[in-house]
Amino acid sequence: MGTARTPSADWIDEGLRTLARGGPDAVRVEALAKKLGVTKGGFYGYFTDRNALLEAMLNTWERRSIDEVLDSVAREGGDPRTRIQRAGELTLSPELLPIDLAIRDWARRDESVAARLRRVDNQRMRLLREMIGAYFTDPVELEARSLLAFSARIGIHFLAADPPDGMDRGEVMAQIADIVLGPTENDSH
Repeated sequence: MGTARTPSADWIDEGLRTLARGGPDAVRVEALAKKLGVTKGGFYGYFTDRNALLEAMLNTWERRSIDEVLDSVAREGGDPRTRIQRAGELTLSPELLPIDLAIRDWARRDESVAARLRRVDNQRMRLLREMIGAYFTDPVELEARSLLAFSARIGIHFLAADPPDGMDRGEVMAQIADIVLGPTENDSH
């Protein structure tokens, strides 16, 4: 009876979780094998070396952050506001957000990762421009509103400041959406 091999996706997923917790230096073959409860020999059936794993991890992050988000948004449809909110929720989901933030940190020290992040962020901004363009046509206003929306969604995770007592962060983010997109017909503010 043969031994079942650990799928490559398991190595990649554990690598992404490790990246999110400890950065790229924490992604080590032996440590991943231990977390997976396997020997490191199976790793080399899929990857030539650690760098090949890191590249596969970045490919997986990019696919999940762009392709899978776009597919889900297109499949679920809705008006531009709903699509923007859905894209933001998926892009910065509890699963993807820690990975995204770790990649942003990694990109500060690695030019190839920075180029990858730039490509992903450019795709995200194109999507925002397209959806916000349903409300605003002036190119400068459209760019400003898209940049504000994206900056708020990313930047909120880098701020250490707490909202004033009794203020709900969700309400603040909803107000930001109203500032960027204009209030919905149901809003009274």
